[in-house]
This record gives sequence, C-alpha cells and structure tokens, in this order.
Amino acid sequence: MLRIAVLALQGAYREHILALKREGIYGFELKLPHQLEEADGLIMPGGESTAIYRLMKKYGFEDQLGCFFKAGKPIWGTCAGMVLLADKDTGMGLGYMDITVKRNAYGRQIDSFEETIKTDLGGAKKEFRAIFIRAPKILRTGKNVQVLGSLNGEAVMAREVNVLACSFHPELGPDPGIHDYFIEMVKNNKGEN
Repeated sequence: MLRIAVLALQGAYREHILALKREGIYGFELKLPHQLEEADGLIMPGGESTAIYRLMKKYGFEDQLGCFFKAGKPIWGTCAGMVLLADKDTGMGLGYMDITVKRNAYGRQIDSFEETIKTDLGGAKKEFRAIFIRAPKILRTGKNVQVLGSLNGEAVMAREVNVLACSFHPELGPDPGIHDYFIEMVKNNKGEN
C-alpha cells in the first residue's frame, strides 16, 4: 500500500490528506521526524513558511528530511512548502530544489486570487484552476529544473528529479490532476507502475 506523509505542523495539511483519500491513497499526518520511515512520499503544505520552518527546527526534522531526500523519495511542496524546498537564499530553504523564490510575491492575504494556469504534466497539457494565497513567486530555475506550470509566462510549478513544487494550493480546489501527478511520481519511485 502506498503511504504519503503530509507534514502536519501548520497549514493546509488536512486538505491534502482529504485530496489523497479521494484518490484512494493513504495519507497520514507527519508530526514527528521518525514517522518519515513509514512514508513513500512527502507533501509539505502551504501555510506560514516561517512558522513551519521554526517548528521543523524545534522538532529536529532536518536530518530525517535530508535522508528522505537523499534516498530519492518524492517530495512535493505547495506554497509555503515550495519556499521550504527552494535554495537557501530565503534563509528558510532546505536547498532540495534549484529554484530561487520570493515569499508573498503575489501580495497579501487580501490579494489572494484564482486563475487558470497552463500545465504540462508528463506530456499531458491541460489547464488547471489554481488558487493563490499569499503565494511565492519562482524567480529563477536551475538548468535541471523543468517548468510544469505557468501563469502569464512565469513559472508557478516546477520539478527537479524527485522534487515537485508549486506556488498555489491544489488541495483547495476540486481538480485532482496535480495530486494524481505526484501520486504517479511516488508509484514510479516505488516501482508500482
């Protein structure tokens, strides 16, 4: 059985678990570092990146996360989760993905919006209704980073090997497409396809 952990320190982790459940996947709340040993994949949800980062440090997640990443297990960060996966320029990035991001680049909470973006998920090009809430912006992508989604010509979703990141909140909308894409990443990594 596929097991996907959702970092449950703060933010929209419950919504990700519900989205996984709708797709028939077992998702569980990750509250302590040792629980990562039970996971085939990890979602780092949106929320407040500073709060999540401080709680990760407080509970000692860095070593276990580093081992999980180095083992090549898929990790997906949405909104604040993307900030945490990015390079270390923000002061909070773990450096798991060669991207530079700017926090809250699309404005404050009051500036939140929904917009249709263009995605290319494994050759399947489609539109996706994305929800942006105090969203970060991808300012730079490294040479091995593949842009999978864009808004007005700017990257809002990207992948580098086993790491997926997006500026928006797929867990808050009805379209399961991006969750399905991540689930396929996890299945492929586990050899279940």
